[in-house]
Order: sequence, then C-alpha cells, then structure tokens
Amino acid sequence: MSKNKFENLKKSSSITRVRYSETDQMGVVYHGNYAQYFELGRTEWLRELGITYKSMEKKGIILPVISLNCTFIKSALYDDLLKITTTLVKKPMVKIEFSYEIRNENEDLICTGTSILAFMSSKTGKPIKCPQDLLEKLSF
Repeated sequence: MSKNKFENLKKSSSITRVRYSETDQMGVVYHGNYAQYFELGRTEWLRELGITYKSMEKKGIILPVISLNCTFIKSALYDDLLKITTTLVKKPMVKIEFSYEIRNENEDLICTGTSILAFMSSKTGKPIKCPQDLLEKLSF
C-alpha cells in the first residue's frame, strides 16, 4: 500500500495572474475570489480528462458546490502569478471532493482549501451517481 493515499489520484495544475479587479485598495486579493480560483482549478482538472462542465450539462448533469473551505496563509497581490494545484481526494461516488493548494511565483504557499460537489440531475434536482465515463477516465 502506498504511503501517501493521494499519490495515485488525479492532480492538475493551472496558472492565473491576479487581475486588478480581484484586489482591494491595498492590492491584496479579496478573499471571495479564492472560490473562483478553486473553480478554475477544477474546471481545468476536468478539461485535462477531456470533460467539460458544458458537456456534462448537455447530458443533464449539474455539479453544485455543497461545501467550500479555505485556509489563508499569505496574501496574494495584484499581478502575482498563481499556481493552483487541484487534487481529487477520493473516488467520486454521488459527490466529488477536491483539495487545492495555491502558490505564488516564488512558491510561497498562499492558501489551501477543499470543496465538495454533488452530481445532480438537472431534470429532477436529485443526486445521481458519478458518470461512468468520468470513473473510466480516472481508472476506477
């Protein structure tokens, strides 16, 4: 058994630059923007698997966020280049859980976080199982 239970799970990295509109008067990223950085990370994580939110929605699957957690460690500033590392925490079932780590271009840890999303039918509004094609792409 592996020492790190996450080492074989899917990990993805995305890069973004802090825009002026994302900061407060001190040039510090407003805390509410981290949810958008996490969203960028998970949409790119899916895209690397060849799946998009748009394609899932066309199949009648939506993914509402049911839990979001962020721990702030250091301020991100205007024009910083941020690396968002998104990791699948465990095999998706009815929910899918991600962990995040955001670092600046100096590799300083800015924040960590988690999110849990539920697979739901857009027609019924009820939870459904993770799509089989996603499980296959993840080798589950």
